[in-house]
Amino acid sequence: MSIMEIKKMGEPVLKQICTPVEKVNKKIRTLLDDMAETMYKYEGVGIAAPQVGVPIRAIVVDIGKKRYDIINPVITEREGSIVDSEGCLSFPGVYGEVERAEKVKVEYTNRYGKRKFIEAEGLMARCLQHEVDHLDGHLFIEVAKNITTGSKKDE
Repeated sequence: MSIMEIKKMGEPVLKQICTPVEKVNKKIRTLLDDMAETMYKYEGVGIAAPQVGVPIRAIVVDIGKKRYDIINPVITEREGSIVDSEGCLSFPGVYGEVERAEKVKVEYTNRYGKRKFIEAEGLMARCLQHEVDHLDGHLFIEVAKNITTGSKKDE
């Protein structure tokens, strides 16, 4: 596994609509592992493939309970609405208030090519929505309100 370079604000790959993964293979699993290692190194809870320069529909999420390797995610249901603070590995030190669905249902393919479903709420739901947005070329900064800069630890 290796640490990958995180693409920052202004990189064209962050605005691309990502291509679906046609086949889950060893190359994809290695990418997911490298993405996870990168996410952990920079203390993130989610990372999308375009954030490491790969414009495919793959994300890794771990809010501290279990790592999810998610390929070709589709949010099939959204429920409720809540505003909370978000940050992004591609925008270090930038935080803003973003309105998201409180609960989501997501259909996806796992690292072994099996179709799965996840129902999430709270931080997990927020993280899934944030990362799926990356796959569609949408950035949290575009919808965030009350943007601040600095260390989240300063809050």
